[in-house]
Amino acid sequence: MSTKKPDNVVYSDQTGYNANVLQYSTSVGAPAIQLDDVVSWKSRGITSVNKELAAKFDELKQQYELLMREFECNELVYNAKFSFEPVIGETYHLYRAADGSNFLSLISPAEWNREHLGTFKLNHDKKWIELNHY
Repeated sequence: MSTKKPDNVVYSDQTGYNANVLQYSTSVGAPAIQLDDVVSWKSRGITSVNKELAAKFDELKQQYELLMREFECNELVYNAKFSFEPVIGETYHLYRAADGSNFLSLISPAEWNREHLGTFKLNHDKKWIELNHY
């Protein structure tokens, strides 16, 4: 029959007196065990990560919009009518014809009274670079 031990005595039926092997202090005068406030740490971490991810998302969105603009410009120029082989590095002007179709020309808008859609330059990898917004 086991006898009741006082509350300040560390005793276990399996291991006996085991205060010397515990990871925490067992005396009455020991400092209280305080749990860290991880809620505020988590909150700061979530806020920091969300800001970083939002910045990356905005950057990717901006790159996507730029890529789509380049695609639209290239599609517009490549679908236009022209009866010559464009030279890399030359500047060309895109116009709208009376029938509604688009055509590419070397003639600048200052020299010709037509509806000007934009000014483009062909780069080395056959991509049209927009010089003047249409």
